[in-house]
Amino acid sequence: MMLLAIEQGNTNTMFAIHDGQSWIAQWRAATESTRTADEYVVWLSQLMSMQGLGFRSLDACIISSVVPQSLFNLRNLSRRYLNVEPLVIGENARLGVDIRIDKPSEAGADRLVNAVGASMLYKGPLIVIDSGTATTFDIVAADGAFEGGIIAPGINLSMQALHEAAAKLPRIAIQRPGKIVGTDTVGAMQSGVFWGYISLIEGLVSRIKEERGEALTVVATGGVASLFEGATDSIDHFDPDLTIRGLLEIHRRNTHLEIE
Repeated sequence: MMLLAIEQGNTNTMFAIHDGQSWIAQWRAATESTRTADEYVVWLSQLMSMQGLGFRSLDACIISSVVPQSLFNLRNLSRRYLNVEPLVIGENARLGVDIRIDKPSEAGADRLVNAVGASMLYKGPLIVIDSGTATTFDIVAADGAFEGGIIAPGINLSMQALHEAAAKLPRIAIQRPGKIVGTDTVGAMQSGVFWGYISLIEGLVSRIKEERGEALTVVATGGVASLFEGATDSIDHFDPDLTIRGLLEIHRRNTHLEIE
């Protein structure tokens, strides 16, 4: 079995290939909602050929997307070039976990996949922090159920908002500043965003634990999560592979169900 897993966020889209035993390739592209299936395949086929892979070797596909207008083209990519009907999170893919929130249909595909991926490796209950376009804090119960969470603006959005809303503030790179109090504009902005997000993480993790009255393991993932490593004791594990692990497990669960 050669599986193409597609995980699409608001900023980046990841394509990964699993050969039945391990992940053998991963690539990322900027998310563009108008990109067609043909455009995807031109870009992807070139990268695959560099590793001796071709579309004919792929016989399964799973898609997680938080960009509804892109699903049509991603689904066509699978149908037209892999000749398979893809599993789509939130549509025809069965997760095998309970969604214990007021409106289960509103749970984001990425948050549900993260819940599955986290419960595969870590003993719950868990707080899963995903630092992307938005920063989410999600609760995964001891039995793997998704029990809601918190959605806050992502660190890149904060940087962008400072630059666009204040005429004299430049666009800067996100990095850990050498000191808390900045002595120039760039240093002050970097400290405000970086340490502000550390405080956001520490404060919300503390409040979640207090409200639930139980010990929770905290797992961080997402594009900028590695920036926070070593900067706070509130995060127990940094796991960049959490999402694709969840996609692989969901594919296995659906394949097993079909066989039965």
